[in-house]
Amino acid sequence: MAQAHSERTHALLSASKAEQWINCPPSARQQEGIPDRRSAYSDEGTLAHELSEVKLRRRLLPCDSKERKRLDAALAYIHNNPLYNAEMEHAVNAYVDFVEERFMAAKARSPDAVILLEEPLDFSEWVPDGYGTGDVVLIADDVLEVIELKYGKGVPVSAVGNKQTRLYGLGAWAGHSYLYDIREIQMTIVQPRLDSISTDVISVDELLEWAETVVKPAAALAYAGEGEFKAGDHCRWCKVKGNCRARADANMAALAYEFRDPALLTLDEIGQILH
Repeated sequence: MAQAHSERTHALLSASKAEQWINCPPSARQQEGIPDRRSAYSDEGTLAHELSEVKLRRRLLPCDSKERKRLDAALAYIHNNPLYNAEMEHAVNAYVDFVEERFMAAKARSPDAVILLEEPLDFSEWVPDGYGTGDVVLIADDVLEVIELKYGKGVPVSAVGNKQTRLYGLGAWAGHSYLYDIREIQMTIVQPRLDSISTDVISVDELLEWAETVVKPAAALAYAGEGEFKAGDHCRWCKVKGNCRARADANMAALAYEFRDPALLTLDEIGQILH
């Protein structure tokens, strides 16, 4: 298997943080050097990803006796982890079944369809030192699909307009377009514990336009530690949100309406304030 999930390093401008540094470029450097806080939830998600990788390799890729022995040992190690339980087994099996269905559908369209697991993805043409790892990449004829497992159930995650999966699609296209005439990128997020599967589809031309007009300028600002601080939903996982002036100013602006008479406000104004 690839490098252990828990041991992977993350780029300054990682795909998983793209929502932050695209919307608020200087936040990337502000968080630099602050270690990620691991929790039981993140450790649980890491273990679920490792379990899914073992199952997918065992089921969908050629395995000789040596590889089967290695995967069986990895599976036994996961089963002995205190975080492993029946819910994880059920959720990961649902995800693995879905990936297998997508792979079989791809092979039905193109007998030489390929599946890549834990694929290193490089999108540094648009993002300085931009790289990541895709859970699953499928390539069949002119269609490339990236599939991501989200094990958490606290926050629903949609693939529609998702910047992380778009960057993964960009990296997968950059790495394989010299071999395949890829014209369409499909991005799917599977959240099995919420029974949620969402897919977004974009043409390569549209993806490249987004990369050039949105990603590249924001990434240049973020890498230089420049740009404007901007508060929003992307602040949720920011490590410096507690002492961010822009976020405090946004909160104070909303607080200014605390004692206004609702009868003097329009419905549109009230809707904006409540949001």
